[in-house]
Amino acid sequence: MELRVVDAVKTLKSARRVGSQEWRAYWHERPLDDNSVFYESFAGNGVLCNPEAIFRALVDDPEFAHLTHVWSLSPQMWSSRIRAEFAQHPRVRFVRYKSPQYYRALSTSRYLFNNATFPPEFIKRDGQVYVNTWHGTPFKTMGYDEPGGGPNARNVIRNFLSADYLLAANRFMAERMYEEAYRLTNIHPGRIITEGSPRVDRQFLDEVGRDRVRGRLTAAGVALGDEQKVVLYAPTWRGESFQQPANDVVLLAKRVRELKRQLPSDQQVLLRVHQQVYAFALEHPELSDILVPNEIPSNEVLGITDVLVTDYSSIFFDFLATGRPIVFFAPDMSAYDGYRGLYLDTKHLPGPLVRTAGQLARVLVADGSGADDDPAVSHRDAYDAARERFASREDGRACERIIDVVLRGSTRDHDVRPVRSDGRTRILMYLGGMRPNGITTSALNLLNNIDHDRYDVSVFYQHSASEEVQANEARIQPRVRVLPRIGAMLWSLRTEGQRTKALQGGERVREEPLDQAERMFAHEWRRCFGLAEFDHIVDFSGYAAFWALLLRQGEARSHSIWLHNDLKADQMREVDGRRPHEANLGSVFNAYAGYDHLVSVSSALMEINRTNLADAASAEKHTFARNTIDAGYISRMAYGERNEAGEERPTATLPAGDLSLAVRTLADVHGLDPLEAAVERHRTVSEVIPPKDGVRTFVTVGRLSPEKNHERLIRAFALVHQENPATRLVIIGGGPLEGYLVEVVRDLGLSDAVTIAGQRSNPHVVLSKADVFVLSSDYEGQPMVILEARVLGLPVVATKFDSVSGALPEGVGLVVERDEAALAEGMRAALLGEVPNPTFDAAAYNAEATEDFYRVLGSAPASREA
Repeated sequence: MELRVVDAVKTLKSARRVGSQEWRAYWHERPLDDNSVFYESFAGNGVLCNPEAIFRALVDDPEFAHLTHVWSLSPQMWSSRIRAEFAQHPRVRFVRYKSPQYYRALSTSRYLFNNATFPPEFIKRDGQVYVNTWHGTPFKTMGYDEPGGGPNARNVIRNFLSADYLLAANRFMAERMYEEAYRLTNIHPGRIITEGSPRVDRQFLDEVGRDRVRGRLTAAGVALGDEQKVVLYAPTWRGESFQQPANDVVLLAKRVRELKRQLPSDQQVLLRVHQQVYAFALEHPELSDILVPNEIPSNEVLGITDVLVTDYSSIFFDFLATGRPIVFFAPDMSAYDGYRGLYLDTKHLPGPLVRTAGQLARVLVADGSGADDDPAVSHRDAYDAARERFASREDGRACERIIDVVLRGSTRDHDVRPVRSDGRTRILMYLGGMRPNGITTSALNLLNNIDHDRYDVSVFYQHSASEEVQANEARIQPRVRVLPRIGAMLWSLRTEGQRTKALQGGERVREEPLDQAERMFAHEWRRCFGLAEFDHIVDFSGYAAFWALLLRQGEARSHSIWLHNDLKADQMREVDGRRPHEANLGSVFNAYAGYDHLVSVSSALMEINRTNLADAASAEKHTFARNTIDAGYISRMAYGERNEAGEERPTATLPAGDLSLAVRTLADVHGLDPLEAAVERHRTVSEVIPPKDGVRTFVTVGRLSPEKNHERLIRAFALVHQENPATRLVIIGGGPLEGYLVEVVRDLGLSDAVTIAGQRSNPHVVLSKADVFVLSSDYEGQPMVILEARVLGLPVVATKFDSVSGALPEGVGLVVERDEAALAEGMRAALLGEVPNPTFDAAAYNAEATEDFYRVLGSAPASREA
């Protein structure tokens, strides 16, 4: 019975997902309503902030009487006072956040206003005008400047890239936040309106307005006497995630009570908590007489506030327009600045910075006294400078100017400009699955070698909570813009058949018109990238039809897709009697029609793919670009730091304060404690290659899959080991054949001599302890592991696959036929020191390989003689 209930729940959830897709897809295809305006603030957390100010201005303006107004409200705010206020208004209605009505309004309204972000499902349509008003000038670091950088801001960046207009209260916000912190420079074709904040207009209250606001507070249960001076305490949220803030309301309540005890009766302290912690505050009845209700606009409360007390909240930028005192109460300033980071030097704040409630009370008592500790006296110069820098456009008419630009199309005498461009060439690269494999390594290496003064590089990949993915994410070159994909493609049952054909139909559907599928992928491009523009689009993975079809939707001067292997051989590869990649790779081949360059990773491989894929693309599209390599990273991971004599420092025994660079890298990349990293590095060597005097070690690294032919290597090693027992073989990697290969080792009686070590976070340290690197593949692209072995000075023996010369040019290593006897003979030659092993000049190699990449982007495909 219990299983039936579980199955029924799963079925219901699945039906709801399908239903949600159906009506989202339906409304996405319906005509726009040119007279509809849709508003959202903080994911439906009320009728608030800049969107509210714009809404009230429009709804009261006879010029715009033809407009209808739709507000998004969360279920928690559905019974709020605002719905009662507009219950009888014929042109105002409300929809529940993420309901069918919500998606209808979001998809069909001509004008969209949001002070934060629409959800990942949002796709801006042609003809819609999206205005992102944001919710304040930043004091705290934002976007790529804060811990977690771009990955944590992925939906914010996605929304910004979708917006036609970005509102900025001042130039600092326009430049430091939008263009720099969120890295919109170069790729965003939209415009920035720097004309002040609409919400700040609401601070300019006359006496009637002040009485109205005080009356609303009193009616809501806030204790506020007619003659009492208002001290508004407005701290920001705490915690490491905006979506999951820390609940510090008990601490806030304690601070307020302590402060009130030290202030005279003519001063009343009110508490305005951040949107993200308001629900926590409502759970504490002791705050009911001082907690400002969420539905009363902050700026109206600021209009009656005599002194603002805050910490790192951007609310103080708004309050500057009043000219009244500000006090910064930040007991945790050092810790907060060290973790999150602040844009302003605390020495130049427009008000005193205090650490205790006692210090705060003394400053508040001194306010208005004219004494040296009066904040209006002690910080007058800093206040005036900040007001000029951040609030010079806050004159009560910002809303009027913004409506002028957005609704009337008038930019005359208004500060409206395109997002800045610095002229660099713009590249978008899809990195693949970001798992620890050769493609990820090659992509990360390339990002380190690109000249970022010439190229503005963005990378795209699927967001994941996987530790492996996040470890590689942390290795992305810091100047690169990361755009992780979140959410899912919009589809419907009507179009699912074509989508399936496009992704899994293979070459049999190459000539079929799949217009519906193409339209779905075009929508997905817009959902992921908004209005962003790129000069070159690169599918660096080249192994999945979904990404190949998606990336060709973007307009660019060139589209390139990488071919890391003999793809026809990959397509036909059998595992357990099946060809798991046949349909998917066939669909990838179909996508080649939308690409300008098919880029193999060596000239030899280019010829193979040019021949084998002749029916999928013209010969002229084929070119090559060798993968780069990060020799410094490989050496650090292998050896750690060296002393002046060039001797390795033993990382496993170092104290925490003196860890080697290799250990610190392990700690950073894999999220380990530094001491754990030292132990991990030591364990990697001691477990895989236990010390044995006089024993020679062969090593290989690669996925345990058929094309690598590890069985041939094991059997060849058996021949060598029989003659020379002082040898061993270490195989690093994981994959579908692991169990089978363990059986082969056991059947040959080699369990004491062959180690199948599995996937390793640091294979380089194992390579550095080995004597010979061996590769027994049937086919490869450009095997990066050969280059890694060469960086570490290992002689290389490899089988004769078609593209081997791309990694082992003439005079380097030993290439043998693809059979056990030949491979065994090559391994014997290595033991005798007969394998050519010249020094590998990684810097020169990288310079040439990077020029290959530039050539692909900027010139015709390589000739057959390249």
